[in-house]
Amino acid sequence: MATKNLSKEEIIHLGKLAALKLSEAEIKKYQEQLAKTLDYVKNLNELDTNKISTTQYNTSVKNVNFEDGEKNEKGLTQEQALKNSVKNKSGYFIVKKIM
Repeated sequence: MATKNLSKEEIIHLGKLAALKLSEAEIKKYQEQLAKTLDYVKNLNELDTNKISTTQYNTSVKNVNFEDGEKNEKGLTQEQALKNSVKNKSGYFIVKKIM
């Protein structure tokens, strides 16, 4: 497979998307590294996946949500949840305002 060389402009654009200011040396370095990465990913196109069934999860995941009003036997009591908190008042955590 031929190596896809990314242009300097493409690398600068990717840097902007990632909010990075790139030096000339970094641009050259990333041109080479990303070209190798793209070549590696192209190998996936050579795999025959026709006999592979699609999956949504690669582990056996089960729904861990509860309906409103259901009691969660495995949860913490309010006292247990607040036990190690630095600041709390009237059964609630006290935290700094985040803005």
